[in-house]
Amino acid sequence: MIYRKIRSSFVPWNLLFRCTLLLLFFSGFTLSTLRLFFRDGFHPRLVSTWWTPPMEAIAAKSPSTPTISIQETVIFPDQALVFLKYPSSTRLFSKDDIDCIYLIPNSSKPQLKLSPVSIDGQYSDHQTVRCPRQPHGTTASLAVKSNGNLLHGSTTLMWDSLAYEAIIDRDNTTVVFVKGLNLRSGRVSDPSKFKCMYGWDFRKPKFVLSSEVVSVAQEIVRCKTPLSILNSPQRFNTSIKASVRVVGRQTLKSIAQLKVRLSDPIHSSQKQHEMCICTMLRNQARFLPEWIMYHSRIGVQRWFIYDNNSDDDIEDVVESLVGANYNVTRHVWPWIKTQEAGFSHCALLARNSCEWVGFIDVDEFFHLPSGLSLYDVVRNQSRPSEVAELRVSCHSFGPSGLKNVPVRGVTVGYTCRLAGRERHKSITRPEALNSSLINVVHHFHLQAGFQYANMDRKVLVINHYKYQVWEVFKEKFYRRVATYVSDWQQEQNVGSKDRTPGLGTKAVEPADWSTRFCEVEDSGLRDRVLKTFIDPKTGRLLWQDLPNEQKR
Repeated sequence: MIYRKIRSSFVPWNLLFRCTLLLLFFSGFTLSTLRLFFRDGFHPRLVSTWWTPPMEAIAAKSPSTPTISIQETVIFPDQALVFLKYPSSTRLFSKDDIDCIYLIPNSSKPQLKLSPVSIDGQYSDHQTVRCPRQPHGTTASLAVKSNGNLLHGSTTLMWDSLAYEAIIDRDNTTVVFVKGLNLRSGRVSDPSKFKCMYGWDFRKPKFVLSSEVVSVAQEIVRCKTPLSILNSPQRFNTSIKASVRVVGRQTLKSIAQLKVRLSDPIHSSQKQHEMCICTMLRNQARFLPEWIMYHSRIGVQRWFIYDNNSDDDIEDVVESLVGANYNVTRHVWPWIKTQEAGFSHCALLARNSCEWVGFIDVDEFFHLPSGLSLYDVVRNQSRPSEVAELRVSCHSFGPSGLKNVPVRGVTVGYTCRLAGRERHKSITRPEALNSSLINVVHHFHLQAGFQYANMDRKVLVINHYKYQVWEVFKEKFYRRVATYVSDWQQEQNVGSKDRTPGLGTKAVEPADWSTRFCEVEDSGLRDRVLKTFIDPKTGRLLWQDLPNEQKR
């Protein structure tokens, strides 16, 4: 391997860079064959390397058969997430095509075979397969049912120390989402203590680019993207991964490929949608129709659903809503304990098309006691141009005497709540967010010059159907989605406001559950729903007419 420093006294930098780009595009070379390293104040160093395939092709025995490979397997507390890479024009697997298998070391004989929990295709040539967590001492893999071929993965990673998503933002910085930095909530950290890394294999320093960190906060790192990556064809960048290194330590493992590159909106002065909503959920598909149909009627135009490992056929419900002309997209987001990062990711994706985005849960409903539309309220309250976030108080409703899920929906079934308000949620203008993308779920940090406004509860409030019938409520014990909130089964932060008073750490239904959290009768939203959403011919609400199999 030959390393030669290019001195400006011999070859001008700008000429060298242009010639390099010509080589890349006209001689068939890619970034992997000829790369520019930017270090020490962006002095270039030319390095010649040969490319080694970053993944193992293992599915087919015949050279004429397209190969399907396992890129990585990520181990979670209760599942293994397997990432598949497909050759172009290859049919993607369905859930019925493969089995999850579990092998002991140095053996190709499966010790256990189970059906996948789910399989999703976020991109045309990639899939993620969720397998039940493997027994101790085994590794998870996949087997093709039709021919028995085993797909072996060479890299196994842990979910809590990983760069898992990356986006090239429209200012050409890279936003990397990472687990394992363990930074404080709501605080910006010193960027000089971190480095951003780019490459196919971070175990081989010769194949890695490094760059400066612009900002770092919570689980989000914003990086200066090397020019060699920005100027290379997009099809090559999709194989490059981004990661983060704490100075003096090893680079975090990564599956964060540069698949998304954001651009400026075509019509920057006018967004396609005035009001959008982003949410993160798990196994809430049966509640989506009511939530989306209601909010559509009061002024919401677009929904971003971040699916955090649902196994309740949510894709069928979303498909039915799209078929009914609701603008809903489901984004597969398997990363646990990442609600803050997921909301930041959504803010980036929504920024070009949405003037305002509400960040709420599926059991939270905007209620307008004044009878105005959400659009009118947002427009009236944000007339001072510096107002970029509206903070809306929440009222928490209890089971209201019910023991079974209300058949007409939560807005009609639950009418008794606590007297005091609990926290707030926000409607935010994505263009005004601080570049660090810091949020604490309930609100974001804004750019200098912008401010938030607290909403009058007589104008806009959130009905939070937090304490529903036990059948629904007990699911909260499975796992809390926020990064800085302890799961309820853990003996940690037992006095947190996130926890339910008197329940402890076990999902055991109290005898008086159905009558708890009832201090004030509040039927305001119920009355509006019954007046607005009833079909006069059938007497049924809009969301009651979806087929049962699409609401489960």
